[in-house]
Amino acid sequence: MSSLHLSREERDHPRAALDAASVRDAYRRWAGIYDVAFGGVSAIGRRRAVEVVNMLPGNRVLEVGVGTGLALPQYRRNLDVVGIDLSRDMLKKARQRVEGQKLTHVQGLLEMDAENMAFASGSFDVAAAMFVASVVPDAKKLYAEMSRVVRPGGHLLFMNHFAAEGGFRWWLERTMAPLSRVLGWHPDFMVTDLLDPETTRIEAREACPPFGLFTLVRVRNGG
Repeated sequence: MSSLHLSREERDHPRAALDAASVRDAYRRWAGIYDVAFGGVSAIGRRRAVEVVNMLPGNRVLEVGVGTGLALPQYRRNLDVVGIDLSRDMLKKARQRVEGQKLTHVQGLLEMDAENMAFASGSFDVAAAMFVASVVPDAKKLYAEMSRVVRPGGHLLFMNHFAAEGGFRWWLERTMAPLSRVLGWHPDFMVTDLLDPETTRIEAREACPPFGLFTLVRVRNGG
């Protein structure tokens, strides 16, 4: 079933709103088991996103929603990487990873709201958000803030699960939508929840394993 032919009632199904407190609570619960529960299924997508970051021009990289720092060892060592996350518990794990693996290219790990960053405009060449866009309360605010802190001509990358347009997966994602606050993410998240394709040109869009469950979206900032 294409999303273009859904009834109004189907389009307007209940979705539990996320806020900063519910996200913090969810990831406080997930922090201890996150690497085991999600590290494997998201590993290929995460690795691919970092591969793209490593090929892009510029050395100043922001990872939004750095979590436990699973991606940090994969960045080129001549990059200056800063990670932010709303979850203090996840950041504690990330700092342990940086210290344990001596990741000297990581310049800082900061507790910060991705929708209201403390960085000056144009502070970074690249900003990457992996498995984050469907977690924040307002993805369009996330996009706007990432665009602000990246210099004009820099790049924004999003590795994320985006909802199917039909079939069993569409039904499952729609059914799980009311559980967003418990899960800590929106199962029915769509690209249009993040950006407006009519005004924002997507430079590249790449489906990633397993089963195309995740998609890498790359945008040239200001483009």
